[in-house]
Amino acid sequence: MYERSSVAELADSLRSELDRYSVGGKLPSSRALVERYRVSPVTVSRALAQLAAEGLVVTRPGAGVFRAAPRTALPSAGDTSWQEVALSAEGAGDVVPRSVDASGVLACLAAPPPSVIPLNSGYLHASIQPERAMAAALARAGRRPGAWDRPPMEGLPELRDWFAREIGGAVGAADVLVTAGGQSALTTALRALAPPGAPILVESPTYPGLLAIARASGCRPVPVPVDADGVRPELLAAAFEATGARVFVCQPLFQNPTGAVLAPGRRAEVLRIARAAGAFVVEDDYARSLAHDDCGPLPATLAAEDHDGVVVHVRSLTKATSPSLRVGALAARGPVVDRLRAVQVVDSFFVPRPLQEAALELVGAPAWPRHLRTVAAELRHRRDVLAGALRRELPGLTVPHLPSGGYQLWVRMTGGVDEASFAATALRAGVAVAPGRPYFCAEPPAPYVRLSFAGVSGPGELVEAVQRVRAGLGEEARTPDA
Repeated sequence: MYERSSVAELADSLRSELDRYSVGGKLPSSRALVERYRVSPVTVSRALAQLAAEGLVVTRPGAGVFRAAPRTALPSAGDTSWQEVALSAEGAGDVVPRSVDASGVLACLAAPPPSVIPLNSGYLHASIQPERAMAAALARAGRRPGAWDRPPMEGLPELRDWFAREIGGAVGAADVLVTAGGQSALTTALRALAPPGAPILVESPTYPGLLAIARASGCRPVPVPVDADGVRPELLAAAFEATGARVFVCQPLFQNPTGAVLAPGRRAEVLRIARAAGAFVVEDDYARSLAHDDCGPLPATLAAEDHDGVVVHVRSLTKATSPSLRVGALAARGPVVDRLRAVQVVDSFFVPRPLQEAALELVGAPAWPRHLRTVAAELRHRRDVLAGALRRELPGLTVPHLPSGGYQLWVRMTGGVDEASFAATALRAGVAVAPGRPYFCAEPPAPYVRLSFAGVSGPGELVEAVQRVRAGLGEEARTPDA
């Protein structure tokens, strides 16, 4: 597999030398570039493709690569200030104004500069992604008969059947819709279940992407506090009664960000409370494939214990594989399936068939269980390394709960430390963290930060990150106020 850095470096070198050639002038052959830069033909091909995508060169099959004509100057921008009035007036009559605040999501998705250690990432580092298995699965998928035909709108039957078996209980393939990842599934579920202006009960704290979906749909997220055993049933019942909500979204397994697992004694109670309220429970089972190797047997999904069609289940392959393998599932039983299907079809038609075929090849390969075992051991080791480094280097921070799954630590700030200042100091020291405020839809009970241990190259980077933050805090303490 080619090295990404080699491709970028070669592209930079070729880009800097383009002025040597006149417009339409021919660049050296691929063979000459291979010999000159001592890189592979694949690296040369990818670097030239990057320059072609930038409009700097033109590739002519059989003839070679030539310098492209410079782009013409862009026309001057017009006056777009009228949009401020139009966008402000758009939701003036809404009960709950629709707003799109992506700041909490961007804090996890934005890629920091190479010199910054990303403790804000929500995905596995490339070193623990199943890259070879995914590449092989994609190659096999492309050779499947009909791989480029239009798939069934609900998804490939074999993939729906695999998801149904993973979810368990009475869920069958006919109850499953294949989605473009978990975020898409959550969006479909909320749009199908809650009209604009409706309250939606959410765990507090919770995943910022969920709060963004709710607000963008014009719904009102209402917090229900969680503790070390998950959502508190008595507060859930009170919230249903006070708001009349018909939807509760939760993560019963390795809740993001706290890592809590819904206690056995609370599982049936949550389903009973929702059923009594005539409400749906949207179960976001995002981390089932991210269990650590010391967590013991996993509890069944809430969907597997649901007999009355209360649970709408969300599952995704993305977290355990790659940010770009955006394949997930939405499962439910009863008439609600038709509504979910209708919303999804209107929004996106269907998930591209080659991606579904590749996902099916991946989960059916012998490499899949091996990958999950590798991830389970690596995440547990990284969790312990990060927690240990925090205890040694930053004793002013506390970890209320050490999770047995997932990819993050939910860290409480003590001693009057401000989370925004802490995050800014960490970034100046070369470490990106996720401030806790976006995880709350009401006032937070204390300052927190979320530290991810999945997106770094290895345990050594976790120790270095904590040491950088400690040094940064010490430097700021020694710097007099301006």
